Amino acid sequence: MNCSGLLIAGTHSGCGKTTVTLGLMAALARRGLKVHPFKTGPDFIDPALHRMVTGRVSRNLDIRMCGEAFVRHTFAQHTSPDGIAVVEGVMGLFDGGEGSAATLAKTLGLPVLLVVDARSAAESVAAVVHGFNTLDPEIRLAGVICNRVGSARHQTMIADAMHTHCPVPVVGFLPRQATITLPSRHLGLYVDEDHPLSPQALDQLVSLIESHLDLGLVLRTAADCAAQPDTTWSAPPPVTDRPVQIGVARDAAFSFYYEDNLDLLRAAGAEPVFFSPLNDERLPSGITGLYLGGGYPELYAHRLSTNSNMLRQIRHFAEAGRPIYAESGGFLYLCQSITDQEGATHTLTGLYPFAAQVHSQLRRLGYRQVQVQTDCLLAPQGTELYGHEFHYSSITINDTTADTAFRLPDGRREGYRTCSDHTLAGFVHLHWGRTPAAASRFVRICQQVDAGTDAGLLLQAAAPTPQPL
Repeated sequence: MNCSGLLIAGTHSGCGKTTVTLGLMAALARRGLKVHPFKTGPDFIDPALHRMVTGRVSRNLDIRMCGEAFVRHTFAQHTSPDGIAVVEGVMGLFDGGEGSAATLAKTLGLPVLLVVDARSAAESVAAVVHGFNTLDPEIRLAGVICNRVGSARHQTMIADAMHTHCPVPVVGFLPRQATITLPSRHLGLYVDEDHPLSPQALDQLVSLIESHLDLGLVLRTAADCAAQPDTTWSAPPPVTDRPVQIGVARDAAFSFYYEDNLDLLRAAGAEPVFFSPLNDERLPSGITGLYLGGGYPELYAHRLSTNSNMLRQIRHFAEAGRPIYAESGGFLYLCQSITDQEGATHTLTGLYPFAAQVHSQLRRLGYRQVQVQTDCLLAPQGTELYGHEFHYSSITINDTTADTAFRLPDGRREGYRTCSDHTLAGFVHLHWGRTPAAASRFVRICQQVDAGTDAGLLLQAAAPTPQPL
């Protein structure tokens, strides 16, 4: 595989790597280059920002959640010899163990550009970079970007120290720019139906990158990528000869999807049909299943609650025995109600006898390895599924008979089922890269329910347990 690529890492969270990544992606795209954006880790928000500035889908590369074979596969599938892959890291370069940017860089053979926050430091920057450069000799630290440099004298002090004590080249010095900011929201960064960077702000960011970074050195660094494809991962064959239409909620309230999951649905024979629970009054015609992803339904709870036609449509869809899979925000949408941080309570779909409450503090955060306790829409009993959980909400269960299909390592029950087991929902965002048979099973059940077979019988049907890759 002949691919140019690099990974932009940071010394720590908050050093400015996302701003640098967005500016570099936009600057390269404006030069006419085909930029292939990627994000280390499970975050949904940074990939959305990547897509905004490049016009291309950004994908998650997460070895801990997806496995090394799938990460190699998806990187190879979504890069090209005539393009440049720009991978944004996560936290500090070495933070996160198996899921770290360092592990990903070694796995894919990516050279690393390190973003250093130079604020309140000068010669010590060289010591920091020296430490990052020598901690793991398998990491190719190809360049340094010094961010938030205060003055020409400050820059000279850093440059002299780097020249004397550290062999890593400096790609550029970015001055402090208080006007270029990305407001924080929940985990990661702000994203909405409106672009968080105005055209003027994006122009300013691109100008900053072009004026202060050696883009020629960046391109030469990327040309040194040693990524090799993986031939051990492959998607299962399609389960149907004709497309199975599955409705996928996608708007400002529901935007958190792993693009690879949608690709796996397509590979299994599905045709995702996008619709808006915010703006549409009816479900798309012809769909045989629903996929409700995460997002920010709490920010749009009033609009979702007052779209009574859509709420009614989804209830009727479930009552008719059609399969529904929902994650995090999509799960909240299926509850009886949601109470926002202002104390206002909004009535929602009501498929689950749960009341959701949004809190000001994070309730759950981390990787999840899910044990399937009973046959369900995505997998037979005994399967392990992999994902990530982060949310500011909790639920009050108003029915002690609530049925669950999943068990988490800490003993919590997850994967709530209702409507004769046709509906499966919970807080965990699952990625199907390790277990692509989950997509196949969901599509198969949607197809067979459409053909008139009872979903309960389908769930009980014998099926081999997919093994993690």
